[in-house]
Amino acid sequence: MLGFFAMATLSLFSFKNHQPKTEDGIQWMTWEEAVMLNAESPKKIFVDVYTDWCGWCKRMDKNTFSDPEIIKYMNENFYAVKLNAEQKEDIVFNGNTFKFVENGKNGFHELAYSLLDGSLGFPTMVILDENFSRILLSPGYKEAHDLMTELQFSAGEYYKKTSFDEFQMGGGE
Repeated sequence: MLGFFAMATLSLFSFKNHQPKTEDGIQWMTWEEAVMLNAESPKKIFVDVYTDWCGWCKRMDKNTFSDPEIIKYMNENFYAVKLNAEQKEDIVFNGNTFKFVENGKNGFHELAYSLLDGSLGFPTMVILDENFSRILLSPGYKEAHDLMTELQFSAGEYYKKTSFDEFQMGGGE
């Protein structure tokens, strides 16, 4: 009997340790999940537009998006979306269906194309307000301190008073 309880306890412990720990990282979600949550409780939306083959995207995941301050600030102030710019699944949003478009070797997703104004470079982050209007389009790899500046500019709504360049130089506070 003791062996059974030991095995059951060990099994529960193993199962528990293999569960995803959202509190340890950014709470990434799909576009559809962010839209649904935003309808219930409006928040700004951070979109990481990436591809599976992008080395700088993987580096941002490993270094920038794992920074404890970034994780905390992002989870408190944004719905964080990972959007694969080459995903094949349709996304229906605002009465439009965004599809994958075959284009040479890889192709692209129309929502990514639209969010990035047709400039498909990766990684690119897009920050939207609660009404899905763009606040900031931020191409390229970012260290944690640079990304934090962009997050604070957006979450603090400094964009309503000043340009991002001015905010960076300390003129927006």
